[in-house]
Amino acid sequence: MSGLRILGRTSSINVRKVLWTAAELGLAFEHEPEWAGERSPRTPEFLALNPNGQVPVILDGDRVLWESNTICRYLVGKAGRTDLLPSEPFARAEVEMWMDWQASELNPAWGGAFLALVRKVPAAMADPAAIARSAEAWNQRMLLLEDRLARTGAYVAGEAFTLADIPLGLSLQRWLLTPIDRPPTPALAAWRARLQGRPAARAAVDPTIP
Repeated sequence: MSGLRILGRTSSINVRKVLWTAAELGLAFEHEPEWAGERSPRTPEFLALNPNGQVPVILDGDRVLWESNTICRYLVGKAGRTDLLPSEPFARAEVEMWMDWQASELNPAWGGAFLALVRKVPAAMADPAAIARSAEAWNQRMLLLEDRLARTGAYVAGEAFTLADIPLGLSLQRWLLTPIDRPPTPALAAWRARLQGRPAARAAVDPTIP
């Protein structure tokens, strides 16, 4: 895959999804981390690529994609990696189900706590009750993931590593690095150790970034 560019700051969990996926695939790419950092994604130049003004964006030659899960599925599909995203319909749907759950259920839960306690957003910090509710909702969803990993004994979709493990592995890191009270989660801890043993994870993910 030639001419692949990944636009977006490394502190973005969604950008890190794409970087980790690209590393798993062994792709050559150019990362432009200044976008949504020192370079605004609200410039006409960036909005021409993504009218939402958000990262990540990829440019694959003259083709443009945004939305992190879509980008990850595209890269895996183009590489023909059916081990990461199966071709069999149910197995594929199971991987995508957990990816979609991360985006639609898990992400909204952490918003209040993470923005207040890590990002230090003044509006979020002003409401301790909202922070507590967010932390509780976040913990509940992580316990759901704990139960899933306890049952598979390995990875999110089953015995093998798949694309579902990338967004959820990053979500686990965010949870562990946010200063909230957390319940014991031995299955998540064992899964994190397995993920951190992957060369692509070590290459693409700084374990200190929530």
